[in-house]
Amino acid sequence: MTVCPPISGREADVAALMLKPRHAWTNSSIELEQLRSGFACALHMHQPTVPAGANNSLISHLQYMFDHPNEGDNHNAEPFAHCYRRLGELLPELISEGCSPRIMLDYSGNLLWGIEQMGRHDIGDALKHLACDPLMQGHVEWLGTFWSHAVAPSTPIPDLKLQISAWQQQFIACFGSAALERVKGFSPPEMALPNHPDTLFEFVKALRESGYQWLLVQEHSVECMDGSPLLRSQCFVPNRLLARNSEGEEISITALIKTQGSDTKLVGQMQPYTEALGLERQRLGDVEVPSLVSQIADGENGGVMMNEFPEAYQQANRQIRDNPKGTVAINGSEYLEALERNGVTPQQFPTIQAVHQHRLWTEVDDDSSANRIEQAISRLRGKDSSFSMEGASWTNNMSWVEGYGNVLGPMKQLSAEFHSQFDTAVAEAPSTTCTRSYQELLLHVLLLETSCFRYWGQGAWTDYAREIHRRGKELLNQINVAASHRAGAPAEQRFT
Repeated sequence: MTVCPPISGREADVAALMLKPRHAWTNSSIELEQLRSGFACALHMHQPTVPAGANNSLISHLQYMFDHPNEGDNHNAEPFAHCYRRLGELLPELISEGCSPRIMLDYSGNLLWGIEQMGRHDIGDALKHLACDPLMQGHVEWLGTFWSHAVAPSTPIPDLKLQISAWQQQFIACFGSAALERVKGFSPPEMALPNHPDTLFEFVKALRESGYQWLLVQEHSVECMDGSPLLRSQCFVPNRLLARNSEGEEISITALIKTQGSDTKLVGQMQPYTEALGLERQRLGDVEVPSLVSQIADGENGGVMMNEFPEAYQQANRQIRDNPKGTVAINGSEYLEALERNGVTPQQFPTIQAVHQHRLWTEVDDDSSANRIEQAISRLRGKDSSFSMEGASWTNNMSWVEGYGNVLGPMKQLSAEFHSQFDTAVAEAPSTTCTRSYQELLLHVLLLETSCFRYWGQGAWTDYAREIHRRGKELLNQINVAASHRAGAPAEQRFT
């Protein structure tokens, strides 16, 4: 029997917490007026959940690495595990030396659950210290993400909010409500940003309704409103990402721009610090502000992140301490809250949209109905093979859709059947999300959307997806049989 992670049942509590006015960096020691520039570095950490344990039970892939040390680079299992906890060692050391380090952390829900499954209290305790200790809270910012590292452009729209909420509930279970209250920024897995108008609109809407105030986006996944690439200087200030759907509705959210590609050496060798040293202040409306270099990289993959990052990170922070030059480490929300205190509002940020949207809106002209949009997309694809509405990410050399019908088809089917089974019941009785039936099926829906089942190509990983789908269908059959026996019962009693 599956032991479910804490991914549902507290939706109302989370909404009440996240939708109230929140300021997490009121005690920041950083004064923007004295700075030329800053750099904000984030580390992304993830391990998927795979049906590969005893009796094919669901386990963390990190556990699989420990269990199969002779496969591939699985001998690095313990170095990976150390990467997940090492900021709990690096930060106190730097602080004790008089440094003022900053780091943003993006941990998938899979990984947080997996750490608990494995009984790795050394990792869990280190992360709890980073999330909950008042001193550490002045240096660490946690970023929200999708629970199972789903790719936003190809995730069924109704599941976007489920992925977001599941991560928030996992985070509360690990670190408490006060820690979640400080989470204001969102890190989309693979830096994948939808560019289909309706998908982007629903993604931004889900973020806003879940209490997020900004997100990190890849430089090449967005464009200016006239379709031109972002100016280089524009990448170093906040932007306002505008989403417009086929109904003409608009919604926006603040975006910090992650520059360049996915090369881990950018953060591993502290390139953002070096780049920030060469930047000057610039104007936002009537206010002059320091430029900000924003970067994210996998926190554990590759020799650079495992071996070079700690020393480079320490060296950069010591240089800032010893040779102050108007450049500091600063976290995303810390920077945005400081701008707010200095009278800068999102209306003063440059406005951007998802890549290719200018061409699409120009093609549809005044009629932006859903049908006309799809026709325009088809015409533009016919004219230009590089035109795509699959979204953009830091891995634009690969598609998250093409060639993966054997994963996407079952994924969409299981999602649709989940919502057909539960949406009405949840609307009638919100406590349905606390039932075991709901939680077990939700777990399989979310897991099937994990990017790893497509990132690694056909083979063992798509086989994992097939097995998760099979189990999801089996759960559906069990739920249907049970529901037929309780057909006349209230909604909250039809599922157990």
